[in-house]
Amino acid sequence: MSEPDERDEPAATARTGAVGVIGLDLRGDEPAPRKQVYSWALWDWATQPFNSVILTFIFTALYLVSGSFLPSDVAALDKNDPTRVAAIADLSSGLGLGTTIAAFAILLLAPVLGQQADAAGRQKLWLGIGTGALILSMLGLWFVTPAPSMFWVGVALISAGTVFSEIAAVNSNAMLIGIATPKNIGRISGLGWGFGYLGGIIALVIVVLLDAFDWFGMSTDNGLPFRLIAVGCAVWAIVFSIPIFLNVPEPSLGRPERKVSFFASYALLVKDVVGLYRAPETRPAFWFLLSSAVFRDGLAGVFTFGAVIASTVFHFEFQELVIFGIAANLIAGVSTIIAGRFDDSFGPKRIILFSLVGMIVAGLAVFFLTDAGPMVFWIGGLILCAFVGPAQAAARSFLARVTPAGREGEIFGLYATTGRAASWMASGAWTLLIVLTAQTAFGILGIVVVLLLGFALLLPVKAPREA
Repeated sequence: MSEPDERDEPAATARTGAVGVIGLDLRGDEPAPRKQVYSWALWDWATQPFNSVILTFIFTALYLVSGSFLPSDVAALDKNDPTRVAAIADLSSGLGLGTTIAAFAILLLAPVLGQQADAAGRQKLWLGIGTGALILSMLGLWFVTPAPSMFWVGVALISAGTVFSEIAAVNSNAMLIGIATPKNIGRISGLGWGFGYLGGIIALVIVVLLDAFDWFGMSTDNGLPFRLIAVGCAVWAIVFSIPIFLNVPEPSLGRPERKVSFFASYALLVKDVVGLYRAPETRPAFWFLLSSAVFRDGLAGVFTFGAVIASTVFHFEFQELVIFGIAANLIAGVSTIIAGRFDDSFGPKRIILFSLVGMIVAGLAVFFLTDAGPMVFWIGGLILCAFVGPAQAAARSFLARVTPAGREGEIFGLYATTGRAASWMASGAWTLLIVLTAQTAFGILGIVVVLLLGFALLLPVKAPREA
């Protein structure tokens, strides 16, 4: 790709790489240098192990919510003993409480901090704060030794990491508009999600290799392997997040007229949301924020409960579960990168709708064919994963295309907030159906219902090209 000609840019741009106010339509068709694009995408690669290794497949599922954090007399009981089962359920609900508090923190903080970053033109600063705090949260997990008294320390660190990860992601998403054009934003968004999944694969492969070689003779007492994994994820994030700070410019120089105090930002935020709805040119962004909150919660439910379905319904063991996680991230990453090109050709709305239909069909197949054995989950689960990434990337692309110039951080902050506001839907439907039927398999239907509702809400939303 050719380098931009600085002679055609404002003076401030020549010095900093940023422009006064930039929106996707104001960006023009001049492509950003490849170094900027790949440096931006590497941030997803850097932070994905927190999601795939710590939250989904390894640290939380196999360590924090396990007998390691039960009193010794309870941990010694048979796994099917009602007392032990109830104790594990208490750990699960404790983790759920922590993540719920984190969700409310994101609900309150993400859009306001995004608005403040927009006004000051300091997306990179808040990206650095969020990323740095996420890294510190992962490093802190080293001190979470297997003792009941340390359980809540682990929950607090993971919940804090979730909050900081979301705050950082708001600003990473906002920076997308500074390096993309209307012609390639789908590909670049897909590249970022694809890099994230591929980074998760490498991290999980490293875990498998360490386990296969029995941690090269290191002691596995005191939760050492899991604590080393957390530190490894932190080091990974440090190394691979550096390029975005060195090579990617601020998306804008800010909007000084919108600088207000922290608490006054809430009043400004309410005014802006009302303005999104009232103005015909921004109304698609309003309705998309609403509809995407629902279907994105369904997407999150696939990964949140996928490992639980594999282990409890299809009885996957440790090695098989981790291998499935590697395969899931590989398929999700490749399909996301490929789908990004279709996004630019056919529009993000078509990609999202097609992906949701594919996931609904695959989810129903997994549910109705549960008795056929693990192969059903291998096939159906991987099909689900093939559609999750494209839907996520296209959703980011859709919103970027309808975001008003100069309000990128705020709108992506609202994107995070609306997602958290609906984050109870998949888990609620999952829990309700399991309670009513006393069978974990019925939780699959709960996720499918949320995906179906999201599909219905998205149908009437105007696509960016129509808008």
